[in-house]
Amino acid sequence: MAIKFNLPTYLTLLRIFLIPLLAVVFYLPWEYANLASTIIFILAGITDWLDGYLARKMSLETPFGAFLDPVADKLMVAIVLVLIVQQDGSPYLALPAAIIIGREITIASLREWMAELGQRAKVKVSQLGKWKTTAQMTAIGFLLYGQDVIGIPVKTSGYVLLYLAAILTLWSMINYLKAAWSVFGEG
Repeated sequence: MAIKFNLPTYLTLLRIFLIPLLAVVFYLPWEYANLASTIIFILAGITDWLDGYLARKMSLETPFGAFLDPVADKLMVAIVLVLIVQQDGSPYLALPAAIIIGREITIASLREWMAELGQRAKVKVSQLGKWKTTAQMTAIGFLLYGQDVIGIPVKTSGYVLLYLAAILTLWSMINYLKAAWSVFGEG
């Protein structure tokens, strides 16, 4: 099977290429490094929305794109969470980050296994997963920026949203595991 490259796939690849750029900018000894890192993260988020929108709207969905898109998302989230935890060093930040990264690995593995069994539809993305992603991405953006804006405690808001994302992460993981439970004995 040939891999088809199209605009949505190129946008997904751009998101992957933005990861090392974000990491380099994150560590630059520059007063605007946090702002630049946040802008790169937001740009990656826009490409995530845009590639899915274009793939659906223009009927450009491909098996390769369906594989690559969640890989790009999980790479971005995991790497940026590691950067943020490394910079902050707080166990209060490490705990929800570990929950989120652990869940992503678990559910990605579960989806792969379920796909091998022809049961992928049992663990498709849910509305709860979308809420989790929204809280998670907003939290990460706030934590990357980390400075108050017109009196709004951005970093504190990021912490709160990250804990909300971690709770939604556990909840959605339990739901996915319950949905897959009936197949566990068959594999």
